[in-house]
Amino acid sequence: MSVSKKIFIAFLVAIIAGGGIYYFSRSETKTGKQINVNKDPAKESSEPANTGDVSPISGLACSNWNRRPIAVMQPADVPARPAAGFSDADMVIEMPVITATITRLMGVYVCGDPDDVGSMRSARHDFVHLAKGMDAIFVHWGRSDIPEFKDRLNSGIIDNMNCNGDAGKSAVNYCYRKEGMSRGVDSGYAKFSKIIEGAKAFGYRMEGKFSGYPHQAEPATGERGNGGHLRVAFPGPFAAEYDYDKESNTYLRTWGNVADTDRNNGKRHAPKNVVVLMAVSEQIEGQYNNVQLGDPWYDTSDSGEAYYYMNGKEMKGTWKKDKSRIESKLMMLDENGQEVKFVPGQIWVEVLEPGQTLRWTPAA
Repeated sequence: MSVSKKIFIAFLVAIIAGGGIYYFSRSETKTGKQINVNKDPAKESSEPANTGDVSPISGLACSNWNRRPIAVMQPADVPARPAAGFSDADMVIEMPVITATITRLMGVYVCGDPDDVGSMRSARHDFVHLAKGMDAIFVHWGRSDIPEFKDRLNSGIIDNMNCNGDAGKSAVNYCYRKEGMSRGVDSGYAKFSKIIEGAKAFGYRMEGKFSGYPHQAEPATGERGNGGHLRVAFPGPFAAEYDYDKESNTYLRTWGNVADTDRNNGKRHAPKNVVVLMAVSEQIEGQYNNVQLGDPWYDTSDSGEAYYYMNGKEMKGTWKKDKSRIESKLMMLDENGQEVKFVPGQIWVEVLEPGQTLRWTPAA
């Protein structure tokens, strides 16, 4: 056998072996009984999900409970950490923006008024319909280069504010470059109070109309789980882990093996609720991907499995978002198809690809 043939065979064997390793490494995932995502789900309602002067998302009382949500795009890149603002968010949504690698986040603010929010990063279409479903004003620094995406944003499909100016010019300078960042791409920040001023200058409605998510009374300490560890295995430094603290009834967040804190105040991120939605991700153009979460442009699927973590326990269920309506609410449902009732407090949503590890280890 010639040397060239030997090299070719060795190369072929390496590819096959590598494919097998990739397949089996991605096959470690959450297992359990099959969930019927076709079970008749609760119908989306326009009636308020909560009573009283509370945030429709977190269920917490605050003076500006009926302010329209502000949804801000932020990166997961390691040099941009720690992020600023998330400790004041009512909800944070994280998902891949390149399949099986980099993630990005969207903080949604109703009650919270952080000083800074940042770093800020460009918009992706997967976040737009989620923000629209919460009646949010969408704030970002640039956008993806998918040709039709710019036209969609500028068509008025969602009230948005772009620090790169695609949404028009505002009388309020709400964005700035933060000094001391190691990379220029990570230096884009905004003063949250200026975002509010800017939204008013654009003439955007400031009173929220989102029906919200229902909540339950927080259980007594003795009724909570004793502890547990949750691993949401995004690749490499993007992996997120949560350690349940019974006393505070929160999930202490670790990001890339580092305790995750807020740049503004040093607070450890500790949501009351962690949600993991399973959704397929696929590349659609160059570096840009599409996550099957029920968007009206690219998706063929608008439902899937979900896992809910609250009070130190795991609950299985489903998610649903009507892809025929961009303004539809992301429904988070239990095994019986009814809306999950969250613990009052922050909700952190992770969107994980099937085949990536999701592991909940309760305390003994």
